[in-house]
Amino acid sequence: MLKYPRLIIDLKKLEHNIKELKSFCGKDSIDVAGVIKGFNGSLDMALKYDEMGLPIIASSRLEHLEPLKGKVKAKLMTIRIPMLSEISDVIRITDISLNSEIEVLKALNKEALKQDKTHDVILMKDLGDLREGFWDEHEIIEAALLVENELSNLNLLGIGTNLGCYGSIVPTVDKLNELVYVAEKIEDKIGRKLQYISGGATSSLPRLFEGNMPKRINMLRVGEAIIFPEVIKDDWNCDASFMEKEVFKLQTEVVEIKIKPSYPVGETYIDAFGNKPVYEDIGNRKRALVALGKVDYAFLDKLQLLEEEAFIVGASSDHTIIDITDAKRDIYVGDIIEFGLCYQTLVYLTNSDNVNKVFIK
Repeated sequence: MLKYPRLIIDLKKLEHNIKELKSFCGKDSIDVAGVIKGFNGSLDMALKYDEMGLPIIASSRLEHLEPLKGKVKAKLMTIRIPMLSEISDVIRITDISLNSEIEVLKALNKEALKQDKTHDVILMKDLGDLREGFWDEHEIIEAALLVENELSNLNLLGIGTNLGCYGSIVPTVDKLNELVYVAEKIEDKIGRKLQYISGGATSSLPRLFEGNMPKRINMLRVGEAIIFPEVIKDDWNCDASFMEKEVFKLQTEVVEIKIKPSYPVGETYIDAFGNKPVYEDIGNRKRALVALGKVDYAFLDKLQLLEEEAFIVGASSDHTIIDITDAKRDIYVGDIIEFGLCYQTLVYLTNSDNVNKVFIK
């Protein structure tokens, strides 16, 4: 018997998108670090990144990367700057880490010596998004010199930046040229070229579509554009029609069909999450209750109902309410209702044990 709710994952579409994005970036000599945190490192999906030849597989969570250790040719990279409490695991599991603290770099070097390894580091430069990264130019140069000349079990692989994730800063040509400028100052000081100048994530892809990516940028850390290429068109109006949409689909089972008032009856206060929703009274409506709630997907407004002439009314922890009064088809208890997803909802759904994951191979 089929178990619901079900997250349907099309691995063939995923393979296609990895291959196409790798080829697209490769035309500009840019390596793709495939970020797997958007689906919580699901092994079936993560292995596809290696099978399709990406040189680096990345995540912010070590637990996503550890199952890949010894199973992939790709280098493993942690993209959240390391905690001091996890230094041993960072060296044991990953090949590359992003860094912005001298103390952490020294700890990584000490642990790499202990484990008899050489660990690659990318120093992060904050260009205004105000998340991680050295803010002062002189400080990142000093860190680079420290790694290059004194921390013998670390290799200075390059420098990088993050744009858009916190401060919503656009990776413009000028911003990315700032990163290249800092990289070249570091290269002058250490007397060699850096292997990588990592110019951000999915939000930097428009520079490639528009043909104005600075030539020295040669790595992007891409997650969302591979699994939801729709954002390339929706957010930046770039043509990504060469990539497959609907890699994921959510199927839910109807557990109740009832005609009920559209406005709650009685004194209202707060809902299960401490909010005070606003309700609209549009009379009695036919409603379908499906067995899936905010605990599973978190962002109700990000769910995309695929039922014609129906709409989402609201949700609690474990139920989602759908108005089916004018639906194109008759819906009964036990029927399946489908939703399209986005990055935000997928992160939660892939982390929910309540959601059955089904792979199309």
